Amino acid sequence: MADDSDNQLSDVLDQSEIDKLLSEATAPARQQIFRADGKRVEGEAPKIETYDFRNPVFLTEVELRRLRLLHEDFIRYLTARISLFLRMEFALKMAKLTTLTYAKFTDGLPNPTHLCLFKAEPLLGVGILDINPRLALTLVDRMLGGRGHSVKLERYLTEIEIALLEDIIMIILEEWCHQWKHEKELHPQVIGHENNGRFLQTSPKDAIILALTLEANFGDCSEQLQIGVPYYTIEPMVRAMQVRRQKDATPGSVSLKAEWKPAYEHIAIPARAEWDAFDISLREISHLHVGDVIEMPAGILDETRISLNGTPKFIGTVGLDSDRVAVKLTKKIPTEQSLPPRNHGR
Repeated sequence: MADDSDNQLSDVLDQSEIDKLLSEATAPARQQIFRADGKRVEGEAPKIETYDFRNPVFLTEVELRRLRLLHEDFIRYLTARISLFLRMEFALKMAKLTTLTYAKFTDGLPNPTHLCLFKAEPLLGVGILDINPRLALTLVDRMLGGRGHSVKLERYLTEIEIALLEDIIMIILEEWCHQWKHEKELHPQVIGHENNGRFLQTSPKDAIILALTLEANFGDCSEQLQIGVPYYTIEPMVRAMQVRRQKDATPGSVSLKAEWKPAYEHIAIPARAEWDAFDISLREISHLHVGDVIEMPAGILDETRISLNGTPKFIGTVGLDSDRVAVKLTKKIPTEQSLPPRNHGR
């Protein structure tokens, strides 16, 4: 009887055993993972995220922040230049700086609007400058002598108005190109004008566009303008900017690049040809007389050292050029070996 009661008690699970079974049932599945180095390990299923191989480049938050700082300088200089050109206060403020596909960028363009297609030589790709028609007409009115009052019209611009507006457009494009001066010298070029973004085919639909939206306040006119540039256009400069910032942030990584200046042409530097012959004592030197012969090692002429301003720079061979002694340079002495020579016999 005792054995039967023990068997019945063993069939009943206590709370700790129930909790253990539940935790095992709800635990995430452990899978076998094949690593790139050929090893197999067990662990939780990795989180898989979709990756668009057609658009492998996406700006990180750090890159966007750097570009935002760069464009804030661009806005500040552009505001001052346009205000001086129009002789009236012209205010600009960054509304948004983001990346999106070319299809979304063109679909979001208003209608009617005025679009300027431009290139920044020598970069690839075509950029788009979108100006609200009311803002464009107000600017044209000011250029024709108006007081800068907002033009309450929504229509396409005429050819004469577009020709007048190009002066403002070139100022915007020149300042945008000038912001990249530390990476590359760019030259803007207007290649066309459009009034509807639906028919643009300047980039593939899935290309990534860096879109800058600005809020412009001029007189009583408050409208927006946009600059959209394909990321593959500015990618080389963004990479160069990152490399330059990394070098500036790394101690001891600053390298000075020598540049030739015209003032150097008239600076005289003493040049000497010398040999390391042998060591001689001061007593032996004091007993030397006219007519004594000092033997030099064989081949010493082929090991002539040329020192510029006391610093060894080259190794050469001594020879004759007409009635002058000449040295033909054969190799350059590495910088770490360019130490001032000892006072050996010469």
